[in-house]
Amino acid sequence: MTHDFTLIKYRNLLQEVIDTSYTNLTLKEFIMSAPNNCIIMRHDVDRKPDQALKMAQIENEYGLKSTYYFRMTKEVFQPEIIGQIAALGHEIGYHYEVLDKAKGDINKAILIFRQELSELRKIAEVTTICMHGNPLTPWVNRDIWIHHNFKEFGIIGEAYISIDYNKVSYFTDTGRAWNSSKHSIKDIVQNNFKNKEQIKSTDELISLIKNSIPENICIVTHPNRWHDNFGSWLIELVWQNIKNTAKVVIKYRRKKFLTTIF
Repeated sequence: MTHDFTLIKYRNLLQEVIDTSYTNLTLKEFIMSAPNNCIIMRHDVDRKPDQALKMAQIENEYGLKSTYYFRMTKEVFQPEIIGQIAALGHEIGYHYEVLDKAKGDINKAILIFRQELSELRKIAEVTTICMHGNPLTPWVNRDIWIHHNFKEFGIIGEAYISIDYNKVSYFTDTGRAWNSSKHSIKDIVQNNFKNKEQIKSTDELISLIKNSIPENICIVTHPNRWHDNFGSWLIELVWQNIKNTAKVVIKYRRKKFLTTIF
């Protein structure tokens, strides 16, 4: 059996997508039309943009398109790679973390948002955004929109705010485990799909798509997790297990702190 979270396994997932009656959409396309019976493909590029390019090329082979959200960090903001992904027909989005960078200062955060969005738009059209969730910081980046309106920046939607996930079943590989609430601190949405916690592997997600159980699906991956090279795959597995352990500790401490207060 093929290891999970490899590009080979990802190809199996894409094959099932095109073999079903689902319509493949980017996030922008979904927000603009909100159709039924569709699959939204979304990638959060937190690290290793070269892996994002590999996934984008594979999707292009299958005639599929996705939305790629890029962080504005030295490692991830690689204009040549971003341009290549855009040239393949994929949507480019902004993976913002401005409240983290501004240490909670709303006024400073919105200035950073404006500047970084402008830099990304020099490479490709950007009309949707998605917050980055750093489990080590106390801020939730999308909270900036309590005080501001992203539409003022020519943005039509935010991945966590602009979709009703009671109507779109959400599956994320956060924690290197599909929809693991134990390993998700900020990558969480309200979703009524009853069987989402039962999806433990990509094979199980493929089976669910094959049976066309949810009417609409959003699949979120982090390209740095998907490797065919065994050495890279193993390093990612070990590193993710370390991070998952840290996340459990963080969630426990926060829960204990809140219990003490209230």
